[in-house]
Amino acid sequence: MSPWVRLQKYMSEAGICSRRKAEEYIINGLVFVNGEKASIWQSVDPEIDAITFNDEIVEDKKKLVYYVLNKPRGVLSSCNSLEGQTVVDLVPVAERVFPIGRLDKDTTGLIILTNDGRLTNYLIHPRYNHEKEYVVETYGPIWDEALKKMSQGVFILWRYTRKTEVKRLSSGSFSIILREGRNRQIRRMVEAVGKEVKRLKRIRIENILLWSLGEWQYRKIEGKELSELFKKIGIT
Repeated sequence: MSPWVRLQKYMSEAGICSRRKAEEYIINGLVFVNGEKASIWQSVDPEIDAITFNDEIVEDKKKLVYYVLNKPRGVLSSCNSLEGQTVVDLVPVAERVFPIGRLDKDTTGLIILTNDGRLTNYLIHPRYNHEKEYVVETYGPIWDEALKKMSQGVFILWRYTRKTEVKRLSSGSFSIILREGRNRQIRRMVEAVGKEVKRLKRIRIENILLWSLGEWQYRKIEGKELSELFKKIGIT
């Protein structure tokens, strides 16, 4: 088997970042191979090449870990604490973890944190159509016609959203499943049918459920739950 691997793939599998983010770092001149600036098309042999990012050696020697956090309102889905408290601050583990995707500051619920760049790449790339389920509460009741419109697709950000499953929970709340991830999509969809979101909470990503996890709490993803997730997204 050839020892050569694309640089961005190696950085992803080493848990540094996703492949897409690795390409950005390479283009911006932050990655070096054997002391020279890396190329976006470069392949490396990890056994003999010295790869550095931000002046630190990239090594695939860490333990991969996976956590679910119930993000409270007001916390940032980021690793950068300059603008306020982040989800990383709420998962004080020994490994350096980062969030997969984002929930806006006012949205609560399930977010996955990991040091596995492969999982990040699979779950944020739009071509994989992974399911994310949310519970939405609106100001005042929302009518059946509005729910039907959202399920069939509404026009936001210059194109229609995909057809999806929308289920009424009460007069002013419903659940919705997304297989795309456009900017503030659910809030924009609700606005498109003449309503406004009061509360928004993510409760599921693929087979990973929030369960009874309280706000600010986190737990490990492991065992059968993790194996099933890998099977669903094609990681072996």
